[in-house]
This record gives sequence, C-alpha cells and structure tokens, in this order.
Amino acid sequence: MFDVSDLHVAVGGAEIIKGLSLSVPAGQTHAIMGPNGAGKSTLCYALSGRDGYDVTAGAATLDGVDLLALEPEQRAAAGLFLSFQYPVEIPGLSAIAFLKAAVNAQRKSRGEESMPAPELLKLLRAKAETLKIDQEMLKRPLNVGFSGGEKKRFEALQLAVLQPKFAILDETDSGLDIDALKIVAASVNAARAPDRGLLVITHYQRLLDYIKPDRVHILAKGRIIASGGAELALELERDGYDKYVRAA
Repeated sequence: MFDVSDLHVAVGGAEIIKGLSLSVPAGQTHAIMGPNGAGKSTLCYALSGRDGYDVTAGAATLDGVDLLALEPEQRAAAGLFLSFQYPVEIPGLSAIAFLKAAVNAQRKSRGEESMPAPELLKLLRAKAETLKIDQEMLKRPLNVGFSGGEKKRFEALQLAVLQPKFAILDETDSGLDIDALKIVAASVNAARAPDRGLLVITHYQRLLDYIKPDRVHILAKGRIIASGGAELALELERDGYDKYVRAA
C-alpha cells in the first residue's frame, strides 16, 4: 500500500533524511519512534509536500501512485492524511466550515457530488460525540484558543470524517492528558480497516499501550535503523535510544 524507498530530504540545504526505506501494507498499523532531531517530522512534511522540504532522491508511493509527483492537495485527494504535531490556527474560518470544505473537496476529487448540508451536519455531530467534542467547539475559529488536547481531538475528528487511505499521525499524543489520550487512541483504533494503513509517530510507549502496532521502526540520524514487533517499543521505554543512536 504505502512504500518509501531510499528517500533523501534536505531542509535549508542540510540533509535530514538520509536514505530512508519503509513499507506499510494495507490493514496494518506501524509506529516510528526516535529521539529528538531524528527526522520524524521532516519525514511527515516531506511526504505531505510541505514547501522547504526538498526530496533530493528516492521514491514514495501510495497504492502505486507516485506521491512525490503530486501537489500537496493532490496527495490529499489520493488518500494521504497528515495529523500535525502542532496544528495551525486559522482565524476567521470555523472548524465546521473547514470540515465541510475538506469533505467536499475530497468528494469532488472522486467525481462525487457535494454532501448535502443536513447529512454532513449529522455525520459531524455523530463523530464529534464519540470524541467528546462539544458542538460549540465546531463553531469556533479553527484551532484558535483550543487547548493542546482539543486540537488533537479535532485532528482525530478530521481522520474519522475524511476516512483516508493512509494516515500519518505525527506525535498525536503530544499535549494530551490520560483521558484525552484514551479517547484519541480509541478514534485511531476505530480507523483501522483492511484497506487502510496507519503510521503513528511518537516518542513514547504510552501511546502504543492503546494503539497496538503491527511493527515498530526506530528512526535515528535520518534512517530506519531497526524494526521489530511491539516489544521493541517496550525495550526503548526500558533502555532508551542510546544504543541505536550510537549504531546510527
């Protein structure tokens, strides 16, 4: 489903990702863990097409589609979703208007009609309720004045509503208390499907207590340097990254 081969990414002329390869089959959830500065967020931004993150070599495909040849909005239309570590604020645009625009843009890319407003509102309210998101929150400007936990819940709401083919979750546990963590993790688990892949990027084992990955990869110095089962995350929790950073 999702394949990255020998990817190299430079930021400001400095190479950050240095020959990274990764494959996530449909129906699986993989986790990437690594120390600060390993290149986790750089990988996310490069795959989503953010300006300033220059892919200098390698390939990235989703269901055989060359993602690197597409503009960011085309990557989203192809089914790629990114949950940001630091979601941006957009004053003047309500959260519900943002979701409406996103849903209908996706439908248009598939040649479908826009979703009728009553149907869309019913969908949003149902999904928001599962995430314990207050209906008034949907009327507020996007992420403006949201707490860290509210921002992450809203990103989980986007995932639930848009139903992408492949989702990259960049430190979605950042800023969450234990109750919010459980709610967001439950939403991510609900997104699992035989035709969908998930890539969870995190520093900590605690998220993986709730989102059980099929595979865990360690990223250090811009490369995947070790992979294994869920037990690898437990080893990192116990022993830290030092051994793998030295190896890298």
